Amino acid sequence: MSPRTKQMIELYEMLPEQEQELAFETVKRFVLAWDPDFTKVTPEERQRIDEAEASGFIDDEEIDWDNLEKYADE
Repeated sequence: MSPRTKQMIELYEMLPEQEQELAFETVKRFVLAWDPDFTKVTPEERQRIDEAEASGFIDDEEIDWDNLEKYADE
C-alpha cells in the first residue's frame, strides 16, 4: 500500500460515519468516471500481469480440466 493510500485511509477514518459515507460515494463516482467498466489497471497491476504471463502463466480457459494428468510432466 502506498504512503498516499495510507494517508487517505487515516484521514477517512477521522471523519464521522456520515461523512465517511459521503467521502466513499465521492471516491466511487471518481473511479466510475475514470473506468466505468473496471477494465483499467494500475502500473503495479500491469507489471504483475506481465510477470505472470512471462512466467509460464496458463489461462484457465486453455486447461483441459478433465485430463490434468497430461500436465504432470510439463
